[in-house]
Amino acid sequence: MPALARISAILAVSLPLIASAQSRPAAPGYSAQPRPQAGTLVIAGQPEQAPITRINGHPYIDIESLARITHATVRYVGNQIILTIPNATVPSSTETAASAQANTPQLSRAFLAAEIEALTAIREWRVSLVNAVQYQYPIADNWIAPLRRFADSKLQLAAAAASTDPDQKTLELLRNEFTNMQQESDSLLAMRARVSEIRPDTLDNNPQDQKILACQRALAQVAASKQFQDDPSCH
Repeated sequence: MPALARISAILAVSLPLIASAQSRPAAPGYSAQPRPQAGTLVIAGQPEQAPITRINGHPYIDIESLARITHATVRYVGNQIILTIPNATVPSSTETAASAQANTPQLSRAFLAAEIEALTAIREWRVSLVNAVQYQYPIADNWIAPLRRFADSKLQLAAAAASTDPDQKTLELLRNEFTNMQQESDSLLAMRARVSEIRPDTLDNNPQDQKILACQRALAQVAASKQFQDDPSCH
């Protein structure tokens, strides 16, 4: 248990009893005697110590002594004793989220660079096909094949660089994106072989092309965050 958490636990138990003892009048003929010391409280990283007193088997510490060794301030407001400990702040939700993100396994540096290059090659492949359809350029394998081979070579480099579990999971999505792009490319080539020209609006609202584009965005987000994030468009 962290030191500050232990202090909070001690205060939760001891403050009511100490406050009660301070407010209760002494019984007739009673002479207050100091209770024997039952050890010392030490805060990790702090040189000061404070005596501990045991009452009914439970350890208690004087509030002033606790304030001294924690460099805290004490205020008395009515029947409340307010102890303010420096730097004892509760982490915000943003800090908690940032801490959780920092502890999440990230993509390895080598794979991240290779993933970006492979994704860029696949994107260039798609853009070339989309432009050919929109401007009614002839779609032929002699200029599509180099784009496909270049994207495949970058994919193989990404596969060779994958060394962690997040790398392998992201690589699977990247491979799916390549496969979907290959299917679209083959489909357009086959269509061009059947007709003299392909309509410019052929890819408008095309489910296959929309899926490829959505997966590209998802993989770009993975690269930006350096963490694996699954996305249905990449399956």
